[in-house]
Amino acid sequence: MKEGRCEQCAQPTAAWDAIHYGSMERGYRLLCSQCFNAEVAKQNSLTGFENVRLEPVRMVDCAGEAHQFHFQMRLLGDMIVLDAFELQDELRSGYEFRIIGEPEEDVLTLLGRLVEKMRRALSVKHLTVDHHQLRIVDQTVRGQISSDMSGPGDTPLVVVDGKEISWDDFGRMLMAFEGWQFKLDIADRADEL
Repeated sequence: MKEGRCEQCAQPTAAWDAIHYGSMERGYRLLCSQCFNAEVAKQNSLTGFENVRLEPVRMVDCAGEAHQFHFQMRLLGDMIVLDAFELQDELRSGYEFRIIGEPEEDVLTLLGRLVEKMRRALSVKHLTVDHHQLRIVDQTVRGQISSDMSGPGDTPLVVVDGKEISWDDFGRMLMAFEGWQFKLDIADRADEL
């Protein structure tokens, strides 16, 4: 599904901004993030919650490549989750960032912290192209674990430098370090690596 209609405000809602809200007992409704946040704020008596929609921003990485980031803010009871992500064919793809804050926190302050996190990540490249193949620049690689929905079953892939890399291709890149040791740290998307 690429686009639906919010069952609260009746506005067209992109798949990346749609939230299925409800319960098994009462059923689920498709809500846009704005209506979802308003519903959660009402249920938690958060009258001062600032429910804003943030416009996309364009940022350039250290290699000069431009990236367009969209934002989604979700109120989850006692916390706000602010995500920044790239889109491909109206689905999340490429770089994704997250920060968590308090419901009463100023949204622009939260956005500023997220943008700084994004700048730090975009200032480093972990991969380079060597003889038409991706190679690991040095011994550290930071990225995100994802899945290839186009393949059979749940096939893992990783996103490094905003590029989706199949598990097999990532394994071939690691072969340059055959015989070396490694340490795999897995952290929440909101954590800083």
